[in-house]
Amino acid sequence: MARSLKMYGRSIRVVTYTKNAVSVINGRLGDNSLVSVSTIHSFCWELINGFNDDIREALIALKEEQLARDTAEAEAKPRGITPAKQRALDEIIDEIEILRATEVFIYHPDRNTYGSGALPHNYVLDVTAWLLRNKPTLQSILKDRHPIILIDESQDTMKGVLDSLMLLAEKRERDLTLGLLGDHRQRIYTDGHSDLPSIVPENWATPELQMNHRSQRRIVTLINKIWETELEGRTQSTKGSAQHPRTEKAGGTVRLFLGDTLRSPEDKVLSERWCAERMYQISGLADWNQGQYQLLALEHKLVATRGSFLDVYEAMVLLDPNAAAPSGSGDNKGPSTVQILLNELAHLEACVSNEGIVNEFKATEVFRRYGGLDNMPEDSEARAERTNEMLEAIAIFAMACANPESTIAEVLAPVLNAKLFEVDHRLQEAYADKSPAPQAPGRGEDESKQTRMRRGWCALFAAPWKQLRCYRNYLAGISELATHQVVKGSEFKHVMVVMDDELAGGNLIKYDKFFGGAELSPTDKKNAESGKETTIDRTLRLLYVTCSRAQESLALVLWSSDPTAAMARIEESMWFTKDEIQVIPECLVTGLSR
Repeated sequence: MARSLKMYGRSIRVVTYTKNAVSVINGRLGDNSLVSVSTIHSFCWELINGFNDDIREALIALKEEQLARDTAEAEAKPRGITPAKQRALDEIIDEIEILRATEVFIYHPDRNTYGSGALPHNYVLDVTAWLLRNKPTLQSILKDRHPIILIDESQDTMKGVLDSLMLLAEKRERDLTLGLLGDHRQRIYTDGHSDLPSIVPENWATPELQMNHRSQRRIVTLINKIWETELEGRTQSTKGSAQHPRTEKAGGTVRLFLGDTLRSPEDKVLSERWCAERMYQISGLADWNQGQYQLLALEHKLVATRGSFLDVYEAMVLLDPNAAAPSGSGDNKGPSTVQILLNELAHLEACVSNEGIVNEFKATEVFRRYGGLDNMPEDSEARAERTNEMLEAIAIFAMACANPESTIAEVLAPVLNAKLFEVDHRLQEAYADKSPAPQAPGRGEDESKQTRMRRGWCALFAAPWKQLRCYRNYLAGISELATHQVVKGSEFKHVMVVMDDELAGGNLIKYDKFFGGAELSPTDKKNAESGKETTIDRTLRLLYVTCSRAQESLALVLWSSDPTAAMARIEESMWFTKDEIQVIPECLVTGLSR
């Protein structure tokens, strides 16, 4: 097979969901020219890039389908098509006309693109699915390039793309081999089929991987027990092969820590450090005592609180809610308006010692890299004057960086005043605007984008500079903190899962309901009775994913609104032995804070 693939310039294509997973798979493959690995977005764009006429045809067809569907739904209502609905329909018509006039379409799988012809991420998936169904030429191109396609994390793969590939594989049995790799127990996104195993054709081979090569026996036993338990509010089938650990992985440490969610965010952070210390005492694993464990939290705001960069994170969300947090499938560069803070100034700060002393050689390299020396005056006197101005600004910048009390505005001031780097005009204008921050809107009140961004700028400039360092690490994926979803496909020696519904917000995932600390809502019960997916189903799968990230040891920290009720449910579940369940002491915070 290898010889045949090489002879015709073909390869085995592995398509996965996140860039994290791409890195993991490539690491396991090593140097292998026969296999190419990419995210689903990269795969789709590589397939359709350059076929502008076909992309246009697909987009127009999809928009016309949407227009017909929305029109029919509106006409079927008692009030018919309202003025507001007509405006929405007119917008779709306008979009279709814009598409007709667009000659070239652009896209980047790792970041958002803007301007004429720029395609959102979901459009690329929708277009690829449509073209694979309707264009035989594209079908032939695909099977000629990649006669074997393996879809990793297939349970989360967008329905349209997956359905098109499955249909193509059935039509071209001898020309295209399609493999669906994944575990329906780990479906955490809404894009995939709710029950993928049920739609796989009966004549397809369905091998099952029962060996868990990652985790110690205690962790594998826990995830098996969690999955096979019937819970109130669960509609998810218990179907799924029990996993077995490798024979040499006969140990492992698991603990569940239970606390009252009414504690302050600061108290919770200190308590979670206590949990890590207890894990060290119990397991003897020094990593727990040295902060060398992965903390997984439900939501980015919760991570920002635990990571002590909440002020910066909330400001970034106001500036650009779509780019403020890592997504797991992109380059995670942060808002475009603040790139100088995340790049130029980050590298310049790395040239500064804790005492505020600048390494001039390294600093010069930073200026060369970012073009800071490109416009130096040719006249010797002017050049010397400009050099002195820059050195003075760098010295002020260095002292501000070394001061733990400095705000972002104070660190930024000498950089902007001396024009050390090229700066986004939006940041420059916002810094020059000394008007007070607008009030946040009340519940139910609208807020303009301009007002929202002004609040974001004011909050960012007032935030501590030291928080920006933590935020940069989080964006880059080099923090010990992450959300449950972003680490999908990754593995870590030691994991702490923080389950704090109160701070995370949202209604899709509720750990407190899952563990019995909160009652099911009427909607939960109604959905369960009708067989629809429930909060319990979604929480079950996400808990399964997070627990299965751990290789050696696992700490679960549950902040419950009713610890007594949660304790009763946890003990009843038989998931943990009595000595594996620990209540976080009420008096703990006072002792730690001293």
